[in-house]
Amino acid sequence: MKRILHVVGARPNYMKIAPLVREMANYPDEFAQLLVHTGQHYDENMSRVFFDELELPPPDLNLEVGSGSHAWQTAQVMERFEPVLLDFKPDWVVVPGDVNSTLACALVASKLGTKVAHVEAGLRSFDRTMPEEINRVLTDQLADLLLTPSRDADENLLREGVSPEKIQMVGNLMIDTLVRLLPKAEERWATIRSRFGADHFLLVTLHRPNNVDDADSLAELMAALNELGAEVPVIFPVHPRTRERITRSQLVSTAGLSLIEPVGYLDFLALQLHAAVVLTDSGGIQEETTYLGVPCLTARPNTERPVTISLGTNRLVQRDRKSITTAVRAALNGQGRSSEQKRPELWDGNAAKRTVEIFRRV
Repeated sequence: MKRILHVVGARPNYMKIAPLVREMANYPDEFAQLLVHTGQHYDENMSRVFFDELELPPPDLNLEVGSGSHAWQTAQVMERFEPVLLDFKPDWVVVPGDVNSTLACALVASKLGTKVAHVEAGLRSFDRTMPEEINRVLTDQLADLLLTPSRDADENLLREGVSPEKIQMVGNLMIDTLVRLLPKAEERWATIRSRFGADHFLLVTLHRPNNVDDADSLAELMAALNELGAEVPVIFPVHPRTRERITRSQLVSTAGLSLIEPVGYLDFLALQLHAAVVLTDSGGIQEETTYLGVPCLTARPNTERPVTISLGTNRLVQRDRKSITTAVRAALNGQGRSSEQKRPELWDGNAAKRTVEIFRRV
């Protein structure tokens, strides 16, 4: 029996690990699984909702690291993760995504001689000022099995000298979660629609430091949203960190801009599906809108998911008031929208099945 230790560090990791845990559970004679939450990003209420909606059991262990500087957080995860690994003695440590926990746990496992599998390997923004890019590059160099979501990810790894034998394109595990839960999300739409009273709206998520920690950038973004709110309803589930920055900067929202508390996965998926346009700086939302065929504007200078631009509905937009308002108005008017929806290869809801078949062989 193979012992598999899954690491979850932040909420987006749940959507990538959930289908893998579910699929491995179909082979109880082949896999013993341990789910470890590092607590890197942890809000008890928000996390409980996610585990309930994704039908995941609570994590077997929560390392309760909490927030801090990148160096402090990475060191704390490493220190607390090492005894767990020594106790469980896994055959594989599975790390998803690109958060600090991803690199920290991969580094501990690698130094102790435990094999590492990286879910969502090979993504590159080619921007080393992003902490996530550092985490991605280093984790891919440590990993023994690189599970990629797209062809461009394979090409990135080969260019960096990763052995082809380690690379396996399996598709997008996050899309597995979306496909499975989309019917449940649709069931919630009538209630959500009545709450906001809008069929045609702009959905917003913003949380990256470049957007919300810089007072000038945040002021530009809020000014754009307030201006757009006079023309179309704007629904903005506000990350706690973003809300704190808005409050600190004494920025206000007008009547057309609804700053709401974060919502659960199913409610947000329903909002995405019915949005006229989505404005975000999230990587996962670029992928989900591509699958759903919903126009997406990404308020970033680059993306590690270029397939969402070449094959999907995503486009990059500069983070100033004029650029955002112009891009949103164009999207609302249908400019640049393709009549033929394209989805990237293997984004079909079966990535977990392909991944588990690999684990059964390795």
